[in-house]
Amino acid sequence: MHRIDVIHGDLTTSNMMLRHLESTSTAELILIDFGLSYQSTLTEDKAVDLYVLERAFSSTHPDSEPMFNSVLAAYADTMGKDWPAIKNRLDDVRLRGRKRSMLSGVTYLFSVQFYYFKS
Repeated sequence: MHRIDVIHGDLTTSNMMLRHLESTSTAELILIDFGLSYQSTLTEDKAVDLYVLERAFSSTHPDSEPMFNSVLAAYADTMGKDWPAIKNRLDDVRLRGRKRSMLSGVTYLFSVQFYYFKS
């Protein structure tokens, strides 16, 4: 998908299905719900798609880090020479995501304290 510059926009495990192939006794991954998809050549957009998928794995599938690492390894093989730039951008997106999580926690804490002192 990313090799042809298609960004899913909501790449989560909820938007994936497995189809059993009886002839080979294997399964095929099918992506669904392309309602937020668009075309982009930007490394940022591909990294954000991967970050959303990583967050979906970690929030809905406990102890799935090794599985997601396998996904990234297969992705790296598929993307070839484009992978290093996407990997670097994914690391940047992860840092921004952590900062946002920390700031939202501070905002919540401030709101709770403000409410407590106001009442």
